[in-house]
Amino acid sequence: MKIKLIQPAMLPRPMDTKLKTRMSPSLALLTIANLTPKEHEVIIENENVEKIDFDEPVDLAAITVTVDVMNRAVEISKEFQNRGVTVIAGGIHITADPERAADSFDAICVGMAERVWIKILRDKENNLLKKIYCDMENIAGKEIVSPNYHIIDDKKYLYTNIISTSRGCPFECDFCYNSCKNVLRTYINRPIDDVIEDINVLKTRHIMFIDDNFIGNPKWTKKLLKEIKPLKLKWNAAVTSNIVDMPELLDEMKASGCQSLFIGFESINSRSIDSVHKVQNSVNRYEKLVDEIHKRGIMINASFVFGLDEDDISVFKDTLKWIIKNKIETVTSHILTPYPGTKLYSALIEEDRIVDYNLSNYNTAHVVYKPKNMTAEELYNGYLWIYREVYTFKNIMKRLPKSKNQWIPFLAFNLFYRKFGKLTELLCRLVSFENVGRLFRWLAYCIK
Repeated sequence: MKIKLIQPAMLPRPMDTKLKTRMSPSLALLTIANLTPKEHEVIIENENVEKIDFDEPVDLAAITVTVDVMNRAVEISKEFQNRGVTVIAGGIHITADPERAADSFDAICVGMAERVWIKILRDKENNLLKKIYCDMENIAGKEIVSPNYHIIDDKKYLYTNIISTSRGCPFECDFCYNSCKNVLRTYINRPIDDVIEDINVLKTRHIMFIDDNFIGNPKWTKKLLKEIKPLKLKWNAAVTSNIVDMPELLDEMKASGCQSLFIGFESINSRSIDSVHKVQNSVNRYEKLVDEIHKRGIMINASFVFGLDEDDISVFKDTLKWIIKNKIETVTSHILTPYPGTKLYSALIEEDRIVDYNLSNYNTAHVVYKPKNMTAEELYNGYLWIYREVYTFKNIMKRLPKSKNQWIPFLAFNLFYRKFGKLTELLCRLVSFENVGRLFRWLAYCIK
């Protein structure tokens, strides 16, 4: 069969440029491509970087779906179905909310694809396709297939050096998909040899580990870091704030080339943290956490969620002061968003507080519910305000790292990605996203 794998276009947030949508390819689709037997022809089309060719003859279209692209996925499905093409959908939103998704596609895949994708293809060939394919059983790390990196078109992306070492997260925060009843609540690490093989295939010395939680199993993480230390890599990853209790692991991170850690601080208000059961976060230890990371020369990308039930209008100025005081290098901010299927969504439905059911607005940049202690307008304006303030020249310089070795990557991100993202996007269009990405990776690697 001829199979087309599709990533629907993201709707940009107010601060986003093409640098965001062209950041990296979809590992989900690359993994499905590698699961597909060689007798089938596989085509990947990422609508963020190219138009979908609906008229190209194919036997099967498979779409990966997050909540914010669900509406577009339905439109894409109709286009293919009108041409007689069978459409399959999978991804985290399909898994979290399968009942409402099923009618829009010929079949859906709930859970992980490793053990069901071959069955879907076989059933399609034999005209035995079922409506729902589900695998919610625990999967062994050795069953997780590497992405097919060989079919990436490098010219379309800033970074192709992305690796996932795990699936899942050991925590169940109310706003996260891990709180969904249909999501497998487990944390699985891949074999370390498989991760090393992915690094070798990519032929790069700068890696972005894109796990939900790189330290879900600290012992495993420490073993991996010891293995990659001789490779002399530079790398980034996302971790949880309980790493404050793991000084030896932080030492291994520094020794193995860690440059930056993404951390979901979410709020500097402990009552807000408690309201969403983010048990791994201790607000009274945030400053110790920042100090432990900074004294090892590692930068921080801090994520904050605004609009939690204990937040009022003061949260924006208080958070900005904290960010500047602690010299947080980069900041990602979000409006609290109740993804369908999560505990947060169920709670807000019960309280009759959801006011917007247009899933395209569920991208953490819109207010889709009634906040408790501020108006929707105050929440939205505060979200925009703190982003602008963090990236003013004055506040960029106030956050300048103490270590001069970090000035170049700090200024590169704050100025070229955030402050002047539109100009950088223009440069990428002139000389290609691939070449600009190579330049930034080279700079990142050269910095001690």
